[in-house]
Amino acid sequence: MIRAFSVLRYRDYAVYAAARFCASLAWEMLSVAVGWQVYQLTRNPLYLGFLGLAQFLPFVLLVLPAGHVADRADRRLILVAAYSIQGVCAGGLLIFTLMGATQVWPVFVAMTLFGVARAFSMPASQSMTPNLVPPDAFPKAVAFNSVLLEIAIIVGPSLGGLLYLLGPQVVYGVGFGMALLVVALVSSIKPVRAALSSTSSEESAGADLLGGLRFVLHRPVVLGAISLDLFAVLFGGATALLPAFASDILQIGPAGLGTLRTAPGIGAAIVAIAVGIKPIERHVGRWMFGGVLLFGLSTVIFGLSKSFWVSLVALVLLGAGDMVSVFIRGIVVQLETPDAIRGRVSAVNSMFIGASNQLGEFESGVTARWFGIVPAAVLGGIATLVVVAAYLRLFPQLRAMDQFRKPA
Repeated sequence: MIRAFSVLRYRDYAVYAAARFCASLAWEMLSVAVGWQVYQLTRNPLYLGFLGLAQFLPFVLLVLPAGHVADRADRRLILVAAYSIQGVCAGGLLIFTLMGATQVWPVFVAMTLFGVARAFSMPASQSMTPNLVPPDAFPKAVAFNSVLLEIAIIVGPSLGGLLYLLGPQVVYGVGFGMALLVVALVSSIKPVRAALSSTSSEESAGADLLGGLRFVLHRPVVLGAISLDLFAVLFGGATALLPAFASDILQIGPAGLGTLRTAPGIGAAIVAIAVGIKPIERHVGRWMFGGVLLFGLSTVIFGLSKSFWVSLVALVLLGAGDMVSVFIRGIVVQLETPDAIRGRVSAVNSMFIGASNQLGEFESGVTARWFGIVPAAVLGGIATLVVVAAYLRLFPQLRAMDQFRKPA
């Protein structure tokens, strides 16, 4: 893990990593509060799906233009604007709660604005890391980013659940303060712009808004890595139903919900630390498929469980499998992409990630409404296993991939 932590000697990267950590921590806290508050106000799992849809629609509409902006403007300023919007959303949720409102539409307005902010922050954020560290340090930076993200995923939900016991306004107030800190940190980074090259064939092919999408479609390894995660998480999004499981199936309250939300992060953090100590260097395609397979099996076990401890272990394994996929996909996408088009390709990657997360939440909410909470989770896990089987045949290049491309 010391190898991964060595990237902190780059000042701007260290500040950027700290800002991303604080932003992720704040988001995890807020998501617990929003999910529990909406479910308690409505007692309808469909509204949990609508929370995901409210974020997904503006995200998917704006992420490709956002990637184009990330390749033409200062990526640092894009992040400042996006995180400022997230701060406004946290402040709005705080006001909504302090007013004692019982209508949920203001929450959906805030989640829609969150979706807008994420559409611009994700391509800029994903494409910035290669600009802040030298190429040979990039895999270490990916591992370190993953460790920080998983720490936020571990600490954030538990902290959010505990703070919620004092009232949702406490969670939203802390989230608002952290958003202000994030904006201050990112503002202190030097300007970051894409390194354009008029001689790059990839750049000329991707000079317009859809260049990133065309690039991905013509790279089977990149397309397979991105879309595998899309469909796996789309169908296996049982975590969107955690408020309902915590309340109705396991009956463990908001603090227990925070613990469940933490469990995938624990599994993912274990894997992130492991790849920081000993990075995955061989048979990367097989590792990626194995990770998604574990994700699907764990989802089925979680859906069938009536025990808090079995559910907790299943979610830990779910997070571990997902982290393997996330780590490999992050390196593949960035190392296969030239910097001139990295913002647009990161936008496509972000669109797939956003679709899998937010649209997956909506899918889980709808199926839970139709079939029940437990059948929705189990069917989602089974669908993920079917996706793995299909992709083993559809993308033999990804399955046979042995090593990452060497950094330029």
